[in-house]
Amino acid sequence: MSNKLGVNTWVWTSPLTDDALADLAPRVRDWGFDVIELPVEAPGDWDPTKAARLLNDLGLDATVVLVMGEGRELVEAPASVIRSTQDYLCHVVDVAAEVGSNVIAGPAYASVGRTWRMEGAHRKAVYEQLRRSLSPVVDHAASAGVRLAVEPLNRYETSLCNTVAQTLEAIAGLPVEHCGVALDLYHMNIEETDITAAIAAAGDRVFHVQVSGNDRGAPGSDHMDWPGILAALEAAGYDGPLVIESFTADNATIATAASIWRPLAKSQNDLALDGLQYLRTLPKEPT
Repeated sequence: MSNKLGVNTWVWTSPLTDDALADLAPRVRDWGFDVIELPVEAPGDWDPTKAARLLNDLGLDATVVLVMGEGRELVEAPASVIRSTQDYLCHVVDVAAEVGSNVIAGPAYASVGRTWRMEGAHRKAVYEQLRRSLSPVVDHAASAGVRLAVEPLNRYETSLCNTVAQTLEAIAGLPVEHCGVALDLYHMNIEETDITAAIAAAGDRVFHVQVSGNDRGAPGSDHMDWPGILAALEAAGYDGPLVIESFTADNATIATAASIWRPLAKSQNDLALDGLQYLRTLPKEPT
């Protein structure tokens, strides 16, 4: 396979700090990863200038993920909350530009865990509000050479964008060159009735891809059709990295948010390494 392979620092730590990155990045590089994914949980957790120097010295690429924690909302929230969330997302864009990532990815619409019922007309109105709220963020991203990838989450984490089809509807009308979809195969396994068809529907709006086993373990330790998934991504024209995303149970907050109730591998290192080895040797099915 030709895609670069990456891993999110959430596999080991949360929140990311300068010291944690200085420890993890050389190991990630030495194991054979091409990319390290950096979450921006709160501005100031880690220094993007230091990170850029470190990754440049190591020859590692970076991708950046946004975090929609409590109090970050772009829809059905007070105007002050929406403005502060827009400011946060623009900050994440600036961080991405600093570390050389051409994408920021995540559920850029509502705080994770927030759910509410929406009938058809209500949902359309909320999507319209989302487009208005995202527009200045997308403009800022475009000016910085960064693209926004909006990630659908499963039904237990949001009621707004669960599927690729819903996400495409939600961002319809925003510039296609600068706003697309982030695919997380963990969520897709829950919500999509046909994963490869959903990838095909997203087509050239697939801007970022995160991979894990269906239980958040290592890719390849699960029931997913990885050869078929990779073939569908290739057919869609996606040539960006595949980033392993899972979470450490050492941080109680993130373990609870991600429902990590049991070990998903012998160790977090094994989770990353097993996934890397499997993806490195995986053949694609013919399209």
